[in-house]
Amino acid sequence: QVPLVESGGGSVQAGDSLTLSCAPSGDTCISAMGWYRRRPGQERELVAHITSGGVTIKYADSVKGRFTISRDNAKNTVYLQMNNLKPDDTAVYYCNKEPTLCSPFDSWGQGTRVTVSS
Repeated sequence: QVPLVESGGGSVQAGDSLTLSCAPSGDTCISAMGWYRRRPGQERELVAHITSGGVTIKYADSVKGRFTISRDNAKNTVYLQMNNLKPDDTAVYYCNKEPTLCSPFDSWGQGTRVTVSS
């Protein structure tokens, strides 16, 4: 798989904002990407997904209106802007890069922890 470099996690208070970023290392191929999270005691779930051109975006119901996924294809970087964070958003967030013709790998980041306290 392609190494994905994630950054931006941290510990914040409820109502604060954070922005996560994810960029593949050594891979210039553009593909659909997504952010997933694993909350304590739960399975990994999709948070947000964006197609390669950024035209189609989808969100988990729990984050609609608070989180925004975007991408800068010139930098081959995907972002997750998280506003009005809630304690229930506490999780390890993972970036995923889907396979594409020029880079046929399903790649995952190492995870970045987000902790939201009340």
